Amino acid sequence: MQVPAPFDYARAESVEDALALLHTHGPESRVIAGGHSLLPMMKLRLARPEWLIDINDLFELDYIVEDAGVIRVGALTRHATLLNSATIAQRFPIVVDAEKVIADPVVRNRGTIGGSLCQADPAEDLSTVCEVLRAEVVIRGLDGERVVSMAELHRGPYETAVAQDELLTEVRFALTPRTGSAYEKVERRVGDWAVAAAGASVTLDETGAIADVAIGLTSVGLDGRTATRAEDVLRGERPSEEAFAAAAALAAEDCDPVADQRGPIDYKRHLAAELTKRVLRRAVERVR
Repeated sequence: MQVPAPFDYARAESVEDALALLHTHGPESRVIAGGHSLLPMMKLRLARPEWLIDINDLFELDYIVEDAGVIRVGALTRHATLLNSATIAQRFPIVVDAEKVIADPVVRNRGTIGGSLCQADPAEDLSTVCEVLRAEVVIRGLDGERVVSMAELHRGPYETAVAQDELLTEVRFALTPRTGSAYEKVERRVGDWAVAAAGASVTLDETGAIADVAIGLTSVGLDGRTATRAEDVLRGERPSEEAFAAAAALAAEDCDPVADQRGPIDYKRHLAAELTKRVLRRAVERVR
């Protein structure tokens, strides 16, 4: 039987209360919202917090707001809310693409965007999406708040810039004209972690050439999740199957997958290339 080690429990009434509880109970306290990552780790004794700080009552962190060219998403916003948001679907269809293939309805009804990003799992879909969209996150502590990029947030597998006594409170997506985005994932069964996945955001200039592009890969060992050489080869080019294929080949070359129960290395590299081509093609179609 898998049973967590003993722990104490507190339910925060506000962000300030949650921060105070984290500060009071120190390094052995953990925040819980959806709990779909933390609780399995506790059952396996991979995580043994002495205190769980429940933040599910912090409705002040559950929102999607468009404000002065930025979409602001509260950290407690559930996956299901993102999936069903007309604002997100119109502005950032890549988020909806990813949410459709994240786990199952039970998980999507409880899991949160803040929890996904703070877990920093290399196989997690929304982290790649936020990298591709060049999102920024707001981190709050007792001494105030700071804004960091996704590159600064994730320091390695399961490690982030959020200190033990801080909370990630908001995710910000900047709106860019003439931009389309897409995400695609291959999984062994519905709701599983990705064998491989890819996301792309493409901005076209007034002539139809690629002014800017971001490409991210999931579950294939790409440092920082973004394929910088693939991006560089596309900027200034006209969208075409030849250009997409050249970028996809570089993305597959630069990733570093490992052989496991989900497939051998050559298969995962093939998926990285194919999925990169598909999301680039769809992102451009969505601009047009």
